Amino acid sequence: MSPSTPHSTALAAPGHAPLDRLNAADPATAYALLLECCGSAGWARRIVAHRPYPDVDTLLAAADEASYDLSADDLAEALARETASHPLDGEPGPSTLAAHTALRAAQDAYEQQFGHAFLICLDGHPPEHRLDHALAGIRARLENEPHEEWAVTADELRRLARSRLARLTADATGTAGTVHAPAGHPAGAAGHAPAAVPAGRTCAAAYTPGARPPWGPAGPSVPD
Repeated sequence: MSPSTPHSTALAAPGHAPLDRLNAADPATAYALLLECCGSAGWARRIVAHRPYPDVDTLLAAADEASYDLSADDLAEALARETASHPLDGEPGPSTLAAHTALRAAQDAYEQQFGHAFLICLDGHPPEHRLDHALAGIRARLENEPHEEWAVTADELRRLARSRLARLTADATGTAGTVHAPAGHPAGAAGHAPAAVPAGRTCAAAYTPGARPPWGPAGPSVPD
């Protein structure tokens, strides 16, 4: 999926920050974009309904609150939207082939055991360490009881949604205003959105940090 051509001159106009464009987007467009951050329809509806947001920190706080309030059905819906792409495609190096293979095997074992995608947020981990961290994480979590893993997965989804939303509201340089990482979750460089690489079979946003958000044609209408 590639960034779409902006369908509104107002949304695409120079001087409009990404947060302003999100605030001003029609509900269907905003809803479709937010589903790329978290696949729960209820979560996306809630973020859309509480616009406008005065700053990015307020938006991210609202996203955290909505994530904490996800029901079991909401979480299952979000997990079902996570795609089956390899978590760390594009990560460096031929030397990591064995680790990639091991991670794929561990993912298969995880999904057979728990019945849903493996999610992990890798904020604060440099690219060269992400594969090892993901592999260590999935191996450790395979030891969890189902109810324990469900709680861990819910928190990883919250962290991923926060990071994807921070990227969505970042400007062309990757700056997302006064974005602060939650306690215990290190951010990237000062003033920049955290570099979330969603490991696990996830639907990473269809744009990259620093790229222009896809303020394009309206997606699905916002369900009641």
